[in-house]
Amino acid sequence: MGSGHGPGHAPGRRPGHRLGHWPWQRVGRRPEHGLGRRPEQRLGRQFGWLWGAYGTSALGTWLAFGAFPLIAIQVLNAGPAEVAALSSVGTAVGAAVAVPLGPWVEFRRKRPVLIGTDLVRCAALLTIPAAYAFGVLTFVQLLLVSVVVAAADITFRAASGAYLKTLLPAEDLLVANARFEATAWSTTIVGPPLGGAAIGLLGPVATVVADAVSYLLSALGIRATGGHEPRPERREATRMRAGDLLDGWRYILGDATLRPLFFNTALFNGLVMAAEPLLAVLMLGRLGFAPWQYGLAFAAPAVGGLLGSRLARPLVTRYGQHRVLVVTGTLRAVWPIGLAFLGPGTGGLLLVMGVELGLIFCCGVFNPVYSTYRLERTATARVTRTLTAWSVSTKTSTALLTAVWGVLGSLFGPRTAIALAGVLLLATPLLLPRRAAAPVSEASVDAASASDAPDASGASSVSEVSDLSEAEPGAGPESAPGPESAPAPAPAPAPAPDRTSPG
Repeated sequence: MGSGHGPGHAPGRRPGHRLGHWPWQRVGRRPEHGLGRRPEQRLGRQFGWLWGAYGTSALGTWLAFGAFPLIAIQVLNAGPAEVAALSSVGTAVGAAVAVPLGPWVEFRRKRPVLIGTDLVRCAALLTIPAAYAFGVLTFVQLLLVSVVVAAADITFRAASGAYLKTLLPAEDLLVANARFEATAWSTTIVGPPLGGAAIGLLGPVATVVADAVSYLLSALGIRATGGHEPRPERREATRMRAGDLLDGWRYILGDATLRPLFFNTALFNGLVMAAEPLLAVLMLGRLGFAPWQYGLAFAAPAVGGLLGSRLARPLVTRYGQHRVLVVTGTLRAVWPIGLAFLGPGTGGLLLVMGVELGLIFCCGVFNPVYSTYRLERTATARVTRTLTAWSVSTKTSTALLTAVWGVLGSLFGPRTAIALAGVLLLATPLLLPRRAAAPVSEASVDAASASDAPDASGASSVSEVSDLSEAEPGAGPESAPGPESAPAPAPAPAPAPDRTSPG
């Protein structure tokens, strides 16, 4: 289960995210090109409350690490195909439900939306321990809860990204996203071991209760941010058109730099998360690892994510945003293939921890840079629709690939399916942006805002707006992204939180 509280983050929260997700970076000089403020400067009280709310829900998320598949396996005796379906079906339906919510949220204040989605997830999760206590818990109920949480999660990710962009100036976005990322990995270190111990002492649904309470506390924290949030300006046509549902995708596909990153994220997150339920079945079932060992295998390597997130801003300052994005996006793809060689005992546990350490370190650097990059390339008036489309696509691809890998795991065994996912991941760097791009020009977008209205053909010219802000090769600085990843914003209940990216 993921918190979904990292503005703009993930899969891969996003711890991982899925909800996305922060210590100051010690840099010798003030970064140029809007990469961030000096370390001694603060981001303000409102961000402090938002950060605290995210940290609380992220801790709840990692306490509940792998709770749904664990309940399915140990309480309901589910097999590999059912565990995969728990993630894929619930996520896919939740994504479909969330599609019309993006345009609806775009023209509403974001803070009430964030509070509402937190409360919805809290209420939905509490039905699990209630049903378990009365002995009426079923697999269908787990699916229904995952649908509700997935839809609320996508809505939260989109709204939180837009809220963060209005809360902070552009030069602070990378600092904020790095803090979300570092917090996500910090809670990853302590959450799974404590969650495994809680399950051993209190039963399989104890951590689900903790996760639900964390959503309630997050809602209270977001409410405490205070301040006046202006109501977004409405378009002349206040009724939502069918074409509005596609605005986010048109914007992404019309931007030459967002487009490859979009496909890279969908494929990378989908393949990594598709292997998660199979890894749970392999470790908790066939190889006989205890729940605390399963939790430890993912908790200890989270130190790499904390270190990576601390290095994100200094690396961008020194080498440029685009280079860091491409190098870390490439390196993160080489690690998962190692999970195909997992064996029993201490050696197998160390192998998982080593692979996860390398993967998580690379993601720790990549995620805040990616989240900042995406926010800077998205016009403020389109952030919610764009992030909704991004999250829906990522979750849908994850659901589809998880279902396919569940079948593959049943036919050929979990190990073979995990190996296939690792091989395909090696090709994902080919989809990373090939050139640097300048942040989107808000003036250009404002000048073309009339494109929200349908043209003679009935389609809006979002791609034309994106083309206006596209940088020429070599133009502009390589400067710089909110949790989805960033933070990682946060995934719906799944075999494991999204450790891959903000969104």
